[in-house]
Amino acid sequence: MKRIRAIGVGAGGIDLLTVQAIEALRATDVFFIFDKGEEKAELANLRKAICARYCTERPYRFAILPSPSRDASLSYKSGVDAWHAERARAVAEAIDETLREGETGAFLVWGDPALYDSTLRILDAVAAAGCGIHYDVIPGISSIQLLAARHRIALNTIGDPVLITTGRRLASAFPEAHTSVVVFLDNGEGLRSLAGREAHIYWGAYLGTDDEVLAEGEVAGVLEHILAVREARRRAKGWIMDVYLVRVPPAAPLQNGSVGA
Repeated sequence: MKRIRAIGVGAGGIDLLTVQAIEALRATDVFFIFDKGEEKAELANLRKAICARYCTERPYRFAILPSPSRDASLSYKSGVDAWHAERARAVAEAIDETLREGETGAFLVWGDPALYDSTLRILDAVAAAGCGIHYDVIPGISSIQLLAARHRIALNTIGDPVLITTGRRLASAFPEAHTSVVVFLDNGEGLRSLAGREAHIYWGAYLGTDDEVLAEGEVAGVLEHILAVREARRRAKGWIMDVYLVRVPPAAPLQNGSVGA
């Protein structure tokens, strides 16, 4: 049986790992890294920097995996399913070719593996295919937690839930029933859909890294600034990872049995 670990390594800074994550790193023989091309080589280099800092007690090696692209001609769900299937095949082949019986392999996952990341679904598919692996999960500090810490806020208001969604879904329809909405995986459309909305936004990009940038304020006053900064940073680096919290004012309470304005 080959052991695989999905290790949450925080939102980008090499000092954001938990003690549990560091101990898991030090017990790993092979680190699997997807090659996402030159534009995102920095992401692979950050993973290697984490290993160089913490894995000082035993030898380890890297296995670089091809990273297939999602087929944009398919519907979103079908495209993601096909993309995951291709990744699962690449992972299964790499484990079979690279990891020896009794060894431990690991995937270093930005933030927390359970939150808007495909690694666990891919490992489920690999295990279900009978590849002889057992995997476990080491939680990490998510960008949501770091966003809240940087802005010194609580994610929720008293007695109310927090909705976690994607930029794609936000752009299609704002979740009017929620006063606190956290948004991941936005290509910019979700942000642009907020124009004209009465709300407060807390935004952060490249959280935990030297390139970290923050902004907050009423949407009417800061949205264009956020969009401009976001586009400039994306063009300069070739990629962007950002997350934001939208806080809308609570609906006025109903009075005297009225239906509301």
